[in-house]
Amino acid sequence: MPATMHYSRDNLWQIEQAGFDHLLLGKTEAIMALGNGYFGTRSAEEESYVGEQRDTLVAGTFNAFHPTEVTELPNAPDMWAMNFTISGAVLSLIKGTVHDYSKRLDLRTGELTREFGWEYEGRNLKFTFRRFVSKARRHVMASFVTIENLGSEDLTFQVSSGIDGRYSNEGSQHFTEGEKGLVEGKYLQMMPTTTQSGITFVQTVVHDVHADKVTSHIEIERRRILLDHSFTVPSGGTATLERRASIYTSIDNDLASHDVADMRAVAVGELDSIADRSFDQLLTESAGAWDERVWRVHPIIIDSDDFRDQLAIRFAQYHLHASTPAHDERMNIGAKGLTGENYKGHTFWDTEVFMLPYFAFTHPDIAKSLVTYRYLGLEGARNKAEANGYRGAQYPWEAAWPSDGEVTPVWGAADIVTGQATKIWSGFIEYHITSDVAFGVKLYMDVTGDLDWARAKGYEILLETARFWLSRLEWNGEKQQYEINDVVGPDEYKEHVNNNAFTNYLAHWNMTYAIDLIDSLHTQQPEVYAKLDEQFDLEALKAQLVDMEGKVHLPQPTAEGIIPQDDTYLSKEVIDLTRYKAHDTVGSLFRDYNLDQVNDMQITKQADVLLLLLLHEDLFEKELKLKNFDYYEPKTTHDSSLSLSTHAILSADLGKLDQAYGFFTQARDIDMGEYMKSSDPGIHAASLGGIWQMIVFGFGGVRMIEDKLRIEPHLPSEWQKLSFGFDYQGQSISATVDEKGLTLTKAGTGDGVTFLSGGEELTLTDTIHVPSGR
Repeated sequence: MPATMHYSRDNLWQIEQAGFDHLLLGKTEAIMALGNGYFGTRSAEEESYVGEQRDTLVAGTFNAFHPTEVTELPNAPDMWAMNFTISGAVLSLIKGTVHDYSKRLDLRTGELTREFGWEYEGRNLKFTFRRFVSKARRHVMASFVTIENLGSEDLTFQVSSGIDGRYSNEGSQHFTEGEKGLVEGKYLQMMPTTTQSGITFVQTVVHDVHADKVTSHIEIERRRILLDHSFTVPSGGTATLERRASIYTSIDNDLASHDVADMRAVAVGELDSIADRSFDQLLTESAGAWDERVWRVHPIIIDSDDFRDQLAIRFAQYHLHASTPAHDERMNIGAKGLTGENYKGHTFWDTEVFMLPYFAFTHPDIAKSLVTYRYLGLEGARNKAEANGYRGAQYPWEAAWPSDGEVTPVWGAADIVTGQATKIWSGFIEYHITSDVAFGVKLYMDVTGDLDWARAKGYEILLETARFWLSRLEWNGEKQQYEINDVVGPDEYKEHVNNNAFTNYLAHWNMTYAIDLIDSLHTQQPEVYAKLDEQFDLEALKAQLVDMEGKVHLPQPTAEGIIPQDDTYLSKEVIDLTRYKAHDTVGSLFRDYNLDQVNDMQITKQADVLLLLLLHEDLFEKELKLKNFDYYEPKTTHDSSLSLSTHAILSADLGKLDQAYGFFTQARDIDMGEYMKSSDPGIHAASLGGIWQMIVFGFGGVRMIEDKLRIEPHLPSEWQKLSFGFDYQGQSISATVDEKGLTLTKAGTGDGVTFLSGGEELTLTDTIHVPSGR
């Protein structure tokens, strides 16, 4: 049976792979990855196959293999692999006959289950593998294997399992071997240390085998420590093997001591403390944490013609929480979460624009940690600005440990024409990341109303980013305007362009917001003003901002109503993108053209002008948005997974609900779809944040317009009803949208919540109904 994705209306919490194909391992390794935010691990099979990718990534543990390479999350020694030899035959699903193969992830509990029947040269067996990463105990993972002998002969088993440090990051080995050994006669431990950052890992495994004639012996090799278990399973009999493990590191913020001996003792003590609990009890404990921290918090219910829409938001939320290091503000979300090595675990603008809104509106404590990471990154951002001859804070395009500054690699994929590596210019000239960070800071402050954080951290970020733009602007004497030249905008297929509209408008917004902030602090928060004045000389800063912001070039619509993406975009060649947009894989364009050629065509990688129209929708009339949508969307390849959510939300706003729903289903299927190679490098974290945005912002109509809440829903025809919730400035609000309109309910007895809907200002005190068409 070929490997296919299988979903069922009868279980809207489960994703399943039916059938096995050793050439299609990566998809479910990634989309069924397990994690709790502290660490994540790909769901590779227990038995080994060529082409597998065994990744266990611990948030924040960045290391550089060599001074010429950038830092990345190191692939920690593996603790999931198990090699089975059964009466002389190695278990491999490539040989023999495989029956009823099923690999499935329960999104509600975080449990991975894999089961199959295997017949080979007289052996007839059924295997059931279960595993989870604890959401309740951040360091703990566990697995449970059941083996049933369905044949007529007794079988002998040799099972090898332990800690294997022979893995790397695509060849880069990030660890010294470290000490390893057996503790108290049963706990395997390995203590590798990262080569450059000096972070020590303490990894511990303990086994419990229930079978006939069990014997076990230790095996220590280079970078590996294992226990080899031998036992017998009689005809009609069953054996079980349970494995519990933990990971600690010397940067953990929940340890009193980072001395290696102390960490080893803590690790053994934790596994000792749960020894009397069964696998199912520990799983129930973890599932309870998932329920309390995620599933009970503003649940989303979608009554849709396609049940996969409901499954999609649960899939998205699962991975957002499995990959977000909510436990430590020194860490942030990687582009692939914790599901793969791609993008090296680095943080991009993906956080502020695509994932932070979910957390700000539903888990403000996690959102606070994410924006605090950017505050801790001010040192690195100031250093980058100074190194480039600028002032203020220039945020890195790719960020790792917050004080490290820029960590974007210099070289990327091969040029189809020259055969040489292509230079990655984003780390040098994709400046919009700085105002994206400012945008995220303002969003957090507006949604949560967290004045304490704003005073302590947020205002400083907003002022420092505005200072950067003052130093980055270039005066054009001929046109008597300030410009921003030689940039890459959100459309990364256009390099070295001048006056990218998104970049210019957001820089201008950053500057004008700083002016308003200075005025507000002066009149309303004089103590805060005085403190910041010592650092920034606010009167002089305001004077410079006022002098320059009015002269910033903001690309204006043409006579046809089209906002130029940059100075030259509209003069470039137009080609038909139909066959490229229909292709299963992204980047198919580059099989025919190189980046220099694409740079000279009206081809957009992802939403650029359209993202501007969405993030600053109050600046543009609906008719102008419609013209630009109709112009730019046909020229957009959507080669970035970040693109579809912007197009879905904007098209919903413009009344193009069929098209909006089409974009939604495309985004839904990036990871969950039938194409079995789409997610090999890891899940698309920003796109998953975009799924929540499409539902709540797009179809639910929730939006922050400047500093005001607006709710104007518009459901696609495929949806009969949508229920969701969100937090707004300390108040918990539930919303239901159906053909009759919008119903809002506020929990608690706090102040009423003022919001905009249909051009009116309304106040929610308890429950309010806004009829359709109002």
